[in-house]
Amino acid sequence: MNKECYEPCPVERGMRIIGHKWTGSILWHLKDQPMRFNEISRQLAGASKKVIAERLKAMEANKLIIRTVISTKPIAVSYAIDKKGINALSILEELKKWTIENDL
Repeated sequence: MNKECYEPCPVERGMRIIGHKWTGSILWHLKDQPMRFNEISRQLAGASKKVIAERLKAMEANKLIIRTVISTKPIAVSYAIDKKGINALSILEELKKWTIENDL
C-alpha cells in the first residue's frame, strides 16, 4: 500500500504556528516592550496560566519570542518579541484592519 505524503501549504504551516488561540494576542502585547509572565497573564484575562505557559513555550521553540531569566531567587522571567515575531506583526495588523473594516 503506497501512501502519499501530504505536505501542508504555506498558509496552513503558518496558521499552525501563529493560529493557536492566544498566540497572536501575546505577540501583539509584546510588540512595544518585554513583559513578565504575570503581565502577559493580566492582558489575557480569558486565558488560563497553563495555556499561556504552553503558548509561550511553543512560541519560544518557534523563535517568535525570546525568554530571558532575570533572577533565579525567586525566579523571574521576561519575554520579548524576536525577529520572526516582529515579522508576524504585519499579519496581525492586517487582521486587525480587516476585522475593523468588516465590522466583525
